[in-house]
Amino acid sequence: MEKLPKNFRKLKERYGPILEKLEEAGAMLREAGPIDGKTAHLIQLAAAAALRSEGAVHSHAKRAVKAGAGAEEIRHTIMLLTPTIGFPTVAAAMSWAEDVLEE
Repeated sequence: MEKLPKNFRKLKERYGPILEKLEEAGAMLREAGPIDGKTAHLIQLAAAAALRSEGAVHSHAKRAVKAGAGAEEIRHTIMLLTPTIGFPTVAAAMSWAEDVLEE
């Protein structure tokens, strides 16, 4: 089983039922539309990068890989954001995604 980040483990301990419902809602949203799971996770990865959230980039990169995304798809997803969010933000997000891809 993968080791969860310390902060997420603490949140799960304190707010387990709430986090379970959030995870259920996410799964329901992914299943409710025509977008496949891999693409949905890549979209969420892009949103995490735009928000400059290192933890969310780590999480969504891992989920995208589990859903079948390759390393180049993850990198391309982030690079596509350059005109929208700027290169410095993309560079930061890329470094966080590489943390996952190098595991």
